[in-house]
Amino acid sequence: MLWIEKYRPVVFEEIIGHERVVQHLRSFASRGLLPHLLISGPHGTGKSAAVECVARKLYGENWVGNCTMMHASDLFLLGKKYLEDDDRYAHIYRKDESLINNFKHIIRWYASLRPLDAPFKMVVIDDASALTRDAQSSLRRTMERYSQTCRFVFCTTQPAAIIPAIASRCIPFFFGPVAPDLAQAHLRGILAKERPDGCCTDDEIDLIVQASGGDLRKSVMLLQVAAESGEPFDLVKFRETETSMVASAIYLAIASGDGASANRRIESLIIEYGLTAGEVLAELRNVLKREYNDPRIACALADTDYLIGHCNNEYIQLNAFAARIMNEVFR
Repeated sequence: MLWIEKYRPVVFEEIIGHERVVQHLRSFASRGLLPHLLISGPHGTGKSAAVECVARKLYGENWVGNCTMMHASDLFLLGKKYLEDDDRYAHIYRKDESLINNFKHIIRWYASLRPLDAPFKMVVIDDASALTRDAQSSLRRTMERYSQTCRFVFCTTQPAAIIPAIASRCIPFFFGPVAPDLAQAHLRGILAKERPDGCCTDDEIDLIVQASGGDLRKSVMLLQVAAESGEPFDLVKFRETETSMVASAIYLAIASGDGASANRRIESLIIEYGLTAGEVLAELRNVLKREYNDPRIACALADTDYLIGHCNNEYIQLNAFAARIMNEVFR
């Protein structure tokens, strides 16, 4: 069993850090007076787990029936196929209508349902930054109309993507990166239960925490890999992914003057691996920090990141990035 699931918090006391935020959420759940919430913060800091703790406290054993969770990123990435494949929407999905109309209809349908044994139910929208402006505008009206029977909770890593009309109707809570000392103590506690022989030293645990950058979920995953791999501790090897290997190959192709090969690899990250242009830049930035540490490449990445948000063709901007550093850095 994955340790990130085995040690996922189910009550407020198990959440690591964020004492003030947890205190407020516990108070809301204890009194049964939950407002609309906008919960933001980096990945792996406990946002979704905290929402589930609120639902468990509010509804007890019926928390699953009274809490509807929708992943906005999956919905708007996969389109109507996401609705077709999910049994929850089979009886309300309208095949002949557009994705946005189906989204509006499904949200209104869930919001209008009376809860099983509580004054209101919860609709949790994860990755809320993936919602289009049209979808968010429709949510604003739904929040006003069904406030007596439904509370909305928006979880996102990008709170700036939420329109003011939604944000102003929610109480904001921020989950910051987990402090290193708390993360280290948590990992040692897990290791004491799973591997009493102490397969990882304190220095190795410290490296895992530092490499995770406050992402507790990533820390636990790396700890499990290190504990169960049966190999000597090698953080670089444990963290290596296919996409990071492709990103490294992009730099090698650029350094050798093979622009065509670099561009093919950049396009493969988007087409074959399904990364967004921003995620491609993130992979390239990780390789930069690990292997090159050149300020000229950092400036080129920053300029490309800005241009991608103001262009119609992300492929051209990524190819221009490769050409720029080939000319300025590796010429």
